[in-house]
Amino acid sequence: MVNIKSLFSVKKLTWFLVFLSLVSLLASIYTFNRIRQIDAFNEAVTLGKTPQTDKQSFEAKFATALYLAKKERYKEATLLFTQALPKGDASQKSAINYNIGNMFFLRGLAINGTNNTVRDEAEYLLRQAKAAYVSSLKNDNSHWDARHNLDRLLTMLPSTPTPGVGESDTPGLIMGNIPVGLP
Repeated sequence: MVNIKSLFSVKKLTWFLVFLSLVSLLASIYTFNRIRQIDAFNEAVTLGKTPQTDKQSFEAKFATALYLAKKERYKEATLLFTQALPKGDASQKSAINYNIGNMFFLRGLAINGTNNTVRDEAEYLLRQAKAAYVSSLKNDNSHWDARHNLDRLLTMLPSTPTPGVGESDTPGLIMGNIPVGLP
């Protein structure tokens, strides 16, 4: 039978406590350093600068893209959002698509005008926003901001015309091959 007193000698207990305190000290130093890195990351993101740590993380790309979108640099923001899209989970993908939809929506509203070419471009941008909002809701159906913006957007978009039905009484392409009269 093993003598329990020999397992807990003063010398062994002292070495175990020294080892435990050394491990605790190293863990504390690592944690303190990581907290400083996180604070520096948050400060850089707040100022719109590229963070020095975690440059390839989802959060860094998302924050940088969001900053660029707020500064109306939509092309760069869209590029960063699409780069971050494969790295995110469903909720993060929903947030990315929501922000992409917002960028298209804002651009469409900004150029909306009476000129036909401008109107067509605005309609295209609004349809892109609609697709992004729908994608956002597919990833996370509980995203209420995306639902709200999609609802507002749908009231602005013109209804989709049925192919072949126009202002004339001719059936057009839909019923063009059906013979008229009884067989």
